[in-house]
Amino acid sequence: MQKTPFDKQAIILAALAHSNRIRIVEELRNGVKCNCELAPILKLEQSNLSRHLKILVQAGILISWKDGLRVNFKVANKEIFSILDLAISIARENISEHLVVQEEV
Repeated sequence: MQKTPFDKQAIILAALAHSNRIRIVEELRNGVKCNCELAPILKLEQSNLSRHLKILVQAGILISWKDGLRVNFKVANKEIFSILDLAISIARENISEHLVVQEEV
């Protein structure tokens, strides 16, 4: 069965629906990194990191390739950062509004 654009959109959003996966993508905002570099930066166990990286690659958010013993990762399309920037903007606005509502109560 062929996937619709809505199906593909849902796959991308589902892949981003975990804080560790967002942290991985944000870390790759600065360029290519090996999984061996990401694990200590993000303070994740290698097995946990690998699981998250696999989901991001399968969703088409990241591209991976081997370079000797290294497995490198980069963002497939930099437009993903627009999604993350918009999400953090909405989150900050929601937090700010929530604080205002609490002060009024």
